[in-house]
Amino acid sequence: MMFPSAPAWALLAGAALWGVVWYPYRLLARAGIDGLWSTLFTYGIAFAVGSLLFHRQWPRRLPPLAILMGAAIGWSNLAYVMGVLEGEVMRVLLLFYLAPLWTVPIARVVLHERLDRAGFIVMALAFVGAMTMLWHPALGFPWPASRAEWLGVAAGFLFALGNVLVRRLHDMGDAEKSIVIWAGVSLAALVHVAQSAVPFTGALQAAAASWPLVAGIGVSLVGMSYALQYGLSRLPANRAIVILLSELVVAAVAAYFFAGEVLRVKDWVGGALIVGASVVSGWKR
Repeated sequence: MMFPSAPAWALLAGAALWGVVWYPYRLLARAGIDGLWSTLFTYGIAFAVGSLLFHRQWPRRLPPLAILMGAAIGWSNLAYVMGVLEGEVMRVLLLFYLAPLWTVPIARVVLHERLDRAGFIVMALAFVGAMTMLWHPALGFPWPASRAEWLGVAAGFLFALGNVLVRRLHDMGDAEKSIVIWAGVSLAALVHVAQSAVPFTGALQAAAASWPLVAGIGVSLVGMSYALQYGLSRLPANRAIVILLSELVVAAVAAYFFAGEVLRVKDWVGGALIVGASVVSGWKR
């Protein structure tokens, strides 16, 4: 019998936590801390705590690809948080998992992987699944219908780019990559925080009142990010995306109990096609 390896278990743990982390962010939003401020505070804590824990692994130099990886995953995480705060959790997540559609061409450019028959099947399944989910007869061509859905699509694309770059940066350690990512998310939030409707003093006061939750999310992000980097760096990208699908199961259960969300038939059909694309992607050698 084949048992999951340590990298596979790390990905499962990271995906499970990522599947429920949207709920604490919604609690922070109810407390008066919007997505931009909560992302800045929590990832700022993750960056500070992680830098102390892994001070010996602090990046001595940052090649251009590492900076691009930090920016891509930084924007991806920010878009994810904003998307699940503004829209339906499962629709945002399913659109996020269009990642296989983007992974195939990105891997072709960055890793020089050829697009074979399985790659075409992956892209076709993901594309048809997305069109099924996004189809609105009154709107004509199936584009994302809300800002939250666009954020889910953008987060998936940037995650695919970051995932490929994680594999490319084989000379960097897991802690180094994690530190770059925590810094990348913090900087992405800092760039946009001026657009927040919540002033700095109001956000700071609300964060101080909810400090156990803010600190708890920040510390949890350290473990989650490191676990994901450990797994992504040791497993093929196509296999990793299949394991990460466990996040959808956790998120579906959490969205039902915490947010009362129920998916429509077309969401189930489109989601099944997107999941199928990830499974086919995982079967590729």
